Amino acid sequence: MSDEVYHRLAKVLDTLPNGFPATKDGLEIRILKKIFTPEEADLFCDMRLTPETARQIAERTGRPLERLEETLISMWDRGEVFVSESGGVRTFKLMPWVVGIYEFQLNRMDREFAEMCSKYFMYWGSQFLKYGPQVMQVIPIEKQIPVKQEALTYEQVSGIVEKARSFMVNECICKKKQGILGKPCDRPMDVCMAMDPEPDAFENNRWGGRIISKAEAYEVLRKSEEAGLVHMTGNVESGHWYICNCCGCCCGLLRSINMGLTNVVNSYYYAEIDAEACDVCGICADDRCQVGAIEKEEETYRVINGKCIGCGLCATTCPSEAIRLVRKEAKELVNPPRDENAWFEERARQRGKDFSAFK
Repeated sequence: MSDEVYHRLAKVLDTLPNGFPATKDGLEIRILKKIFTPEEADLFCDMRLTPETARQIAERTGRPLERLEETLISMWDRGEVFVSESGGVRTFKLMPWVVGIYEFQLNRMDREFAEMCSKYFMYWGSQFLKYGPQVMQVIPIEKQIPVKQEALTYEQVSGIVEKARSFMVNECICKKKQGILGKPCDRPMDVCMAMDPEPDAFENNRWGGRIISKAEAYEVLRKSEEAGLVHMTGNVESGHWYICNCCGCCCGLLRSINMGLTNVVNSYYYAEIDAEACDVCGICADDRCQVGAIEKEEETYRVINGKCIGCGLCATTCPSEAIRLVRKEAKELVNPPRDENAWFEERARQRGKDFSAFK
């Protein structure tokens, strides 16, 4: 097969709601060649966002069933498709570029791939951040949510964790990429957490993650808070399957905020500093805030309106307890889509994309 199959694959990925924009020099094609064989690229283009068994894929596409599941499992190993196993039935579905294929290249990340992805972010990011809904939402540190505030389930770490029965933790691909590029982060690496409502969902995982208990999952979150990492998850009301713990030096989204972009992540709170109680120690601005949302004034510090993402990291270490989280007014809140499918539909509408052929 010629490069045509990779251009077809790129078109499929850009038709999906998340997007995969073309570049003038064909960088996106070189990235796909790094990940997929021509045969894998061809099969990916025939897949759907709806989970299917190998037999269902064969019947729908006319592909021979022989060796099809073997190929799909190989693609699973290579982080090219998403696989679920329930009740002894294994299903496969395609993934968008982000969140999806890129994150699942953790074990294949090398210098060449890191450099290409870093350059591609300048193209992909400008398109990806142009449209809503935001891909991720900030989950505040739970103990900082106002006592009198009735937080919705998807705004609480515990509300998301308690719905899961299987947990796995892995390295952060953003930190790994930056480390390979000579910009290592001194915060914990093993902080990307996957979850599933099915028991033993990760027993046959192919990505080298470590299976953990629910108690260990909470410990990962606690250590992340202690290290000054922001909890983020998918911007949906239900069906969360990951919690990322992110820093402003490595995370592409938080780095975008630090570059001056706004409305990058969905959030429900903002921090507020009591000027009279502030002892001007600077811990909040210098050590805790990942998006530069706190600045010094003459006799106090203040939160920059519109930049704070309401994570609560600043409040947890304030020695004078001068910082609190405040829930945004109703007119400022944007409720997330119901689930991933609803997110896809709204993103496709905003981008003007018809992805019905891949549902």
